[in-house]
Amino acid sequence: MNQSTKHRQAFDRSTQLCLRFPANSSRVRASCCKELAFPTSTSQSPIAVNYGGMLGPVDTLTKRQAITTEIGNTMPNKATWIDTCSDTECFMQGLERRNPGELEFHQAVREFVETVMPFVLKHRKYKDAQILERMTEPDRIVIFRVTWEDDAGNIRANRAWRVQFNNSIGPYKGGMRFHPDATLSVLKFLGFEQTFKNSLTGLPMGGAKGGANFNPKGKSDREVMRFCQSLMIELHRHIGEDTDVPAGDIGVGAREISYLFGQYKRLENRFAGILTGKGLTFGGSLVRTEATGYGCVYFCENMLNHVEDSLKEKTCVVSGSGNVAIYTAEKAAELGARVVVMSDSSGFIHDPAGIDAEKLAFIKNLKEVRRGRIAEYADKFEGVTFHPEERPWNVPCDVAFPCATQNEISLDDAKALIANGVKAVCEGANMPTELAGAHAFLEAGILYAPSKAANAGGVAVSGLEQSQNALRLSWSREEVDEKLKTIMRDIHDKCVEYGQTDGFVNYVLGANIAGFIKVADAMLAYGVV
Repeated sequence: MNQSTKHRQAFDRSTQLCLRFPANSSRVRASCCKELAFPTSTSQSPIAVNYGGMLGPVDTLTKRQAITTEIGNTMPNKATWIDTCSDTECFMQGLERRNPGELEFHQAVREFVETVMPFVLKHRKYKDAQILERMTEPDRIVIFRVTWEDDAGNIRANRAWRVQFNNSIGPYKGGMRFHPDATLSVLKFLGFEQTFKNSLTGLPMGGAKGGANFNPKGKSDREVMRFCQSLMIELHRHIGEDTDVPAGDIGVGAREISYLFGQYKRLENRFAGILTGKGLTFGGSLVRTEATGYGCVYFCENMLNHVEDSLKEKTCVVSGSGNVAIYTAEKAAELGARVVVMSDSSGFIHDPAGIDAEKLAFIKNLKEVRRGRIAEYADKFEGVTFHPEERPWNVPCDVAFPCATQNEISLDDAKALIANGVKAVCEGANMPTELAGAHAFLEAGILYAPSKAANAGGVAVSGLEQSQNALRLSWSREEVDEKLKTIMRDIHDKCVEYGQTDGFVNYVLGANIAGFIKVADAMLAYGVV
């Protein structure tokens, strides 16, 4: 084997490699780089050189800075290849350096890259085109001030964002979140996840996310209206039915969508499907309200059916009591499951008898109309206990549906669920499980459905709403629900196709690779853009 071939093979390994040279060499850069610049069809140079404690040029293929360690005063006479860090770790070091302090974004990308990197390394076209590096950089981010007046006449100012992450397979699509904890890191993580979630639906939608650090809780309808109208004065410049179509999210429900759409219509003097989640009287779709929760349950049923089981007679824990949680509980009960827990930020209620249709109607009124706290449920119904300031994951169950918020299941929570015999975990919220918890589920062989697959029902029906708006028609509830079932079944089948190994389906792996391929192939087709 000649030296050039040896270096080339070393370069192709799945670990980052670098060149180390004698510290006292005065001709390293001129002589050794020439000697080791192995010829290839794409003219790549070696990864990086370390000479005299300094890093030399970084290779054009990886764009990653090699990290070297000293090994005392004994240095080899000639340059040698040494392993430094795995491809995933080196990739993440670069991403974290470019996006400092954005912990939620780092977590989302790491979960994705851990599973996709081996696939990228096996398919050279993606690595050569720097697809992962390009995918993890948003197309653009719009940041702006929203100034409004409260009921007392005080001038208030908030910050708003729209992260347009990737439109390779269709117009940007993703929700708007109003929450005091909204940050650029959170919205970038949501926009990144949205890109692959939308890809999995099979519909032509790119990925985006937006929001503001505005808290609608405790605000009057007039205050919320004035805030939404002020926000749309800037946002309307950046959205459109063929450009970017926002939707609701935490803190943005039917009321907020209505105010936003009304202001857009006034500013643009046109009626177009530039928002989804609209009211049925002005272009909304049936089943959109229920879609995320229903879709999550449909996906879970598909997972269980794949191992010749079902939700019937399963004990379920559902976290949260917002839109996703309510309709997850409703559909699970319809399929014969017994939902024993729901929660909010104040704690959780445990109802061993199960939350039936009558009890769920109380929760709908409590949360959607009166905007009360879940503790009232325990006051209303007998045999129910309220656990203040606690998470529900110590309650024994067969199926867990985390539907509240990101990172609500820690490693300890995951261990508690596993110890109590949980069979399946299906994520209704966005990234509700910490990375260590997700690893624990997979190591234990739990049926674990990540949010980008399991909660895609909401954006799927948003896409169907866009289709109905474009066609100037409305489909029946049965039509939309059947299309939703089909989409969730197709997503499940894609996860099985790319995630099955030795009889076990790794749904994280399957969802990530299936979502990646469609977006990556579109990006390759466009060239270097």
